[in-house]
Amino acid sequence: MNRLTFFLLAALILCALSLVSAQHQARTLFVALERGLAEEKQLDIDWSRLQYQQSALGKSARIADTARAQLKMAPVNPGKTQYLSGIVLPPPAEAAPASAAEARR
Repeated sequence: MNRLTFFLLAALILCALSLVSAQHQARTLFVALERGLAEEKQLDIDWSRLQYQQSALGKSARIADTARAQLKMAPVNPGKTQYLSGIVLPPPAEAAPASAAEARR
């Protein structure tokens, strides 16, 4: 009976250590999960903020104000516009098949 008692005591101690180890691992994983969820929430807030900033920066009035203030740009003045001459553009692609069909007749 002495051996059986010693064996049962050793099994009980091993089970207790296994239980403590499992609880510690579960708590560690829960803390990691909570950190991940908090990081996800923060990233979602940052994403929303960046989307708002992108929409605000993309407005044409804001772009025009920045162009005038920082880049010293001015609206187009027809009197200062220069036109290039001597450039011949090929006919549009749609007109070419129609003229080829007329040439066959």
